[in-house]
Amino acid sequence: MYAIIRTGGKQYQVAAGDTLRVEKLQGNVGDTVEIEDVLMVVDGESVRIGQPVVEGARVIARIAEQGKAKKVLVFKKKRRKGFQVKKGHRQQYTALTIEEISA
Repeated sequence: MYAIIRTGGKQYQVAAGDTLRVEKLQGNVGDTVEIEDVLMVVDGESVRIGQPVVEGARVIARIAEQGKAKKVLVFKKKRRKGFQVKKGHRQQYTALTIEEISA
């Protein structure tokens, strides 16, 4: 059994026991998160597709980690003008462990 969920403006395919990194969610490590933006649920041969979400379906996950991703460097330069800008960015993320998919 697996589901397609939407969080942080992105879509993810998840199954029970999976671990995935999503955009930062509020909560502490060990807290339970309930995701109700379930777009599709597949259980063997039965497929339920939402319009836009599946009614009554939800995914229960536990927060495994709160952290920051590796730094991404952005460098801008204009030739012959002496203009240089160097910036760094570290995106915050939440690691989730999927516990249950209920349809």
